[in-house]
Amino acid sequence: MLSKSAARNFFLIGTFLCFGSFILLTVDTISQVPKQTNEHKLTESVARGKHLFDANNCMGCHTILGEGAYYAPELTKVIQRRGARFVRKFINDPQKYGRSPRKMVDYDFNDQELDDLVAFFTWIGEVDLNGFPPEPNL
Repeated sequence: MLSKSAARNFFLIGTFLCFGSFILLTVDTISQVPKQTNEHKLTESVARGKHLFDANNCMGCHTILGEGAYYAPELTKVIQRRGARFVRKFINDPQKYGRSPRKMVDYDFNDQELDDLVAFFTWIGEVDLNGFPPEPNL
């Protein structure tokens, strides 16, 4: 059994060790964020694409980075799976390319907005997510 002072010392030393570990892990994580997110590739076009994605409530149906709804396809790596050309054509005319009975709304984006969305999807697909989303087992 520990004495009162030994228990207090054990608690204080344990608390400071855990706090120090937490601080070191936080600093390490923050230092890795620019490299993992490809911050250097973050352009105005990407930012506008993100704004369009949010303004049109795309997360109401789609999932990106594990967040959003599961009604429509996951979009984190859509450019890598389908290619920029297909994604652009699909967004421009979803009724023509959709095979599912669930159809995407035709938002009637102009060419600049389509370029911005493709830039956003390209950037988000290149973010290092430590293996997320996993490759489907077909």
